[in-house]
Amino acid sequence: MTKRLHVHLSVQDLAASARFYSALFGKSPAVERSDYAKWMLDDPRLNFAISQLGHAPGLDHLGLQLETTNDFDRLTARLRAADLAVQDRAATTCCYARSDKGWVHDPQAIPWEAFVTHGPATTYGIQRAARDNSTGACCAPAAPGAASTSSI
Repeated sequence: MTKRLHVHLSVQDLAASARFYSALFGKSPAVERSDYAKWMLDDPRLNFAISQLGHAPGLDHLGLQLETTNDFDRLTARLRAADLAVQDRAATTCCYARSDKGWVHDPQAIPWEAFVTHGPATTYGIQRAARDNSTGACCAPAAPGAASTSSI
């Protein structure tokens, strides 16, 4: 199963952060928008994204990007077999990409996504201020039992 680690940070100043991470990684973002930037690194295999969407700076979520739908299905089946509550987000538009996603939360309530990307999108997706636990939610849904999604 081929995969790439995904790290998504919320940042206060997108332009300053994009300059910093471009210098750190030695390359420009593969995707750059007014509210989002993403680097697809091969060494290490990393999908690193930053966004400026009104949330406190820091870790937004972690994930594993899978290469194929079969890889995605095997990983989400393994999570379910471990009795973890996987929140499905099939055929979603998020982070300027069309993807199938499965979300879980670790014991610290850090959101993790497993996803396979099917192609680019022209919009970010459902804005975080409006997101909820519905099937169309873009980024990390609230942890089970959480009072609000606005802190993730």
